[in-house]
Amino acid sequence: MLKMSTDLARHALSGATMGTRWSTLLHAPPATDIAALSAALARAVDRVDRQMSTWKPDSDLMRLNAAAPGIWVPLPAELMRVLAKGLEIGRASGGAFDIGLGSLVNIWGFGPVGTKPDAAAIQAALRKEQPPCHEMLELDMADGRARKHAQLQLDLSGIAKGHGVDEMMRVVTAFGVANALVGLDGELKACGTKPDGAPWRVAVEKPDYETRGPLGVITLRDAAVATSGDYRHWVDMGGKRLSHAMDRSRGGPADNGTASVSVVASSCMDADAWATALMVLGAVEGKALALKQGLDALFIQRTGEELVQIAVGPVFGPAHAGPK
Repeated sequence: MLKMSTDLARHALSGATMGTRWSTLLHAPPATDIAALSAALARAVDRVDRQMSTWKPDSDLMRLNAAAPGIWVPLPAELMRVLAKGLEIGRASGGAFDIGLGSLVNIWGFGPVGTKPDAAAIQAALRKEQPPCHEMLELDMADGRARKHAQLQLDLSGIAKGHGVDEMMRVVTAFGVANALVGLDGELKACGTKPDGAPWRVAVEKPDYETRGPLGVITLRDAAVATSGDYRHWVDMGGKRLSHAMDRSRGGPADNGTASVSVVASSCMDADAWATALMVLGAVEGKALALKQGLDALFIQRTGEELVQIAVGPVFGPAHAGPK
């Protein structure tokens, strides 16, 4: 087959970060410096980790967590944008998405290495509803600083990886690549198409505790998808598995029968946060909010041994419910 100097070359890149892996599949012009692109992608995700990790005591987020209430803390512009988006979606979801639940995350054993579930603290948390983060955290976007108005431990695990995916795509397009699929721990974003003009096809994972496998396939073009579920990170409470998605209103993990929620949006940061919010709300309230917000979402409910799908928006099909 005759090859031309303008033919796009396929490249698969990946690396370790945040306790998982980032990956990129792209079709680039032959002159693209792939080594430089791969290094730039690694720097982008590592920067997100350095700024927003709760597992790194010296991260910018942990500096804010350590500060006393009322003290302004200067922060990088990138972290400020993620905090602002977290508060925005927190308000829009009625507090279902809340970046101020770091204490609950730790109490229930989902925090940094060394934390274990504390039975007494869990019982106390279940009896006390916290005010939403958007009432306790103030951002000064002009001067790049934030301050807390109460003792508050921030946790960005429901939004930072989505932002990391958006940053990866920003790097890819800055290198002149118009056709790519980037991912970080299951959160994905696509731009352009495959060389034959077909959209990118990605699997929606089946919420299975034991094995990983596809539930179905969707197509993406200039869009992102993120999933929140109860099947990767969970805690066993009296023989019942509860997800890592914290429900502020009950002081602990969401407990509404929802196995997973996938959301498609233009930004992976938005998709990530909204998937968490809808996971916390569950299929009934979550579906109503998804319709109100114009979101494309897929809820998977556990009903006995069956998985029931409830789809909202054209990406996942018309709203319906049925066993799969």
